[in-house]
Amino acid sequence: QVQLVESGGGLVQAGGSLTLSCAASTRTFSSYAMGWYRQAPGKQREMVAVIESGGRNYADSVKGRFTISRDNAKNTVYLQMNSLKPEDAAVYYCMGQKYGSPYWGQGTQVYVSS
Repeated sequence: QVQLVESGGGLVQAGGSLTLSCAASTRTFSSYAMGWYRQAPGKQREMVAVIESGGRNYADSVKGRFTISRDNAKNTVYLQMNSLKPEDAAVYYCMGQKYGSPYWGQGTQVYVSS
């Protein structure tokens, strides 16, 4: 069982920046595909960014504004969010997957004021 703990959410003004962190409790973190997903009220959970051995993938809506990165020495994945928009407001979930079903964090709330 892998535990994922997100942090860094909060309230930011439109145009501002925020960095989310997700710490994973596994010794084989480097072999996991890691990602960030988000869910806004009344909407389905959607992929924001994923980082794995093959590279990085981003949702079209965040390309050029968000950057996913990882520090394998710290078992941590980050999401740098710049130029935030009100539509970026959601609960952001960290995801980790090696084999089979992915693991999920508890989520961290991001609010963006216009």
